[in-house]
Amino acid sequence: MMFKIIVSLIAFLAVFSIHAKHALHIFQQNRYSFERYTKWLMRFRNYHLNGYFIYIAACYLWMIGFEYFDIVNSEAAVIVISLIYGIKLIADEEKKEYIKPLVYTHRVIRQIIVLSVLIVLVLIILLVNEFDPLIIAVLTPILAWVLIYPMALITLPVENMIKKSYEDEARAIINEYHDLKKIGITGSFGKTSTKNIVENIISSSYYTLMTPKSYNTPMGITRTVREYLKPIHEVFICEMGAVKSGDIAYLMDFVKPQYGIVTSIGPQHLNTFHSLENIINEKMQMIEKLPSDGVGIINIDNEYIRNYQIKNNCTIYTVGIKNESADFVAFDIDYNIEGSVFKVRHNDQITAYKTRLLGEHNIMNILTGIALADCLGIDEKTIQKAVAQIKMVEHRLELKTMRGYTIIDNAFNSNPVGCLMSLEVLSKMPNEHVVITPGLIDLGKEEYRYNHDFGAYMKGRADWVLLVGKNQTKAIVDGLNESDFDMSRVKVFVNVKEAFNFLYGQINKGATVLLENDLPDAFSN
Repeated sequence: MMFKIIVSLIAFLAVFSIHAKHALHIFQQNRYSFERYTKWLMRFRNYHLNGYFIYIAACYLWMIGFEYFDIVNSEAAVIVISLIYGIKLIADEEKKEYIKPLVYTHRVIRQIIVLSVLIVLVLIILLVNEFDPLIIAVLTPILAWVLIYPMALITLPVENMIKKSYEDEARAIINEYHDLKKIGITGSFGKTSTKNIVENIISSSYYTLMTPKSYNTPMGITRTVREYLKPIHEVFICEMGAVKSGDIAYLMDFVKPQYGIVTSIGPQHLNTFHSLENIINEKMQMIEKLPSDGVGIINIDNEYIRNYQIKNNCTIYTVGIKNESADFVAFDIDYNIEGSVFKVRHNDQITAYKTRLLGEHNIMNILTGIALADCLGIDEKTIQKAVAQIKMVEHRLELKTMRGYTIIDNAFNSNPVGCLMSLEVLSKMPNEHVVITPGLIDLGKEEYRYNHDFGAYMKGRADWVLLVGKNQTKAIVDGLNESDFDMSRVKVFVNVKEAFNFLYGQINKGATVLLENDLPDAFSN
């Protein structure tokens, strides 16, 4: 009996392990949120379903076959096929390449331990009580996805305790540096690009620290402060993200910046904010929470920011491209394969700038950096030189060459406004124009409309459209169809690798390729 339980446990755990890894991967990509994880399960409920049905069918057929030929009993047949299936899953997983793989943080390791304990207990209970192995085989993959909930509830108190202790330490460190200039940056999109641009400009005159990559959550900011902030730093540039109401207010109380930047506001994370009004109110907490002697910099080309009634008497500077009433206005913008040139008007003074960056939204981000640099007393020539030396931000309209093609890599910066601007940049480039995209996500009920409009806008700006994910890109196909795009030049692929293989094999070298968005594997379907 004991031998049977041990062998059965090994077989079912082999099956469970890979399904559990995938479930944890999805939970992590959904920011460890029950609500986001549940919505993902409802939307992508067919994820791995084919493999699951094959496994169950094989168990059942092998069980019947083995019994019919009197080779082994039905229980042994199910255990054998489960072990084979589990080994195959593990072998396949070793070969699989992910766009954004599971990150084995300390938190994930704790989750794996709890998840392992839970499944072992469940399987032992089922096996000791002699449940039909076929039923256990049916339940095992499902349990991998369901046990995420109790696992998360069990680990939540520990995670909260660890998070609080780290945050308290970070708050204490920030409070020690009384002369530190702190800059907060938020917006529905453009945060990371603006942060990098601001750092490039400000570091020409100050010793700066910025939150790295997309570290814009309480834990990301906490880690930055604990590990990197030193007495030598004069300026701390802090990106602040929000996926629900209250996030920005919390981070503002945490960091207490004297300078605040709102890059843009739009329908991002509607799944968790539930309304555009909630997004507007939340993002503008960046300005509302500034001290009375603080300075806010806002983009008044954005109608939601422009129409918002600020309830704070701090100093406000406005930036704009289309709105010429702004304090800092960019105009005469032109760009090519070498970058962009533009002029800035401030207080009736006009200054010319050049940059390696592409796209109108990057000009807006630079304009924000120029305004902030002016507030910090950096002279005009230093700002000009710094703007000319700004490095391209990885995967954000980053220009590169690959196998004879010019690539405009906007993989990490896609949003309803930015994707249209990216198409405008593409249209100014030489030779054939190619778009590779899986479309936009996390836009709630508006997702179809924005993807449809994205597809329709490609007419006259792209010669080829290579889509990733049949279901995910249906709205783009509809938009292309309705705009009378040449559908013989629209191809749909399972993954980005297949799309690039088509590019290399079918489209002439010298073409310019816009890589717009690069969704995690969980959302490319």
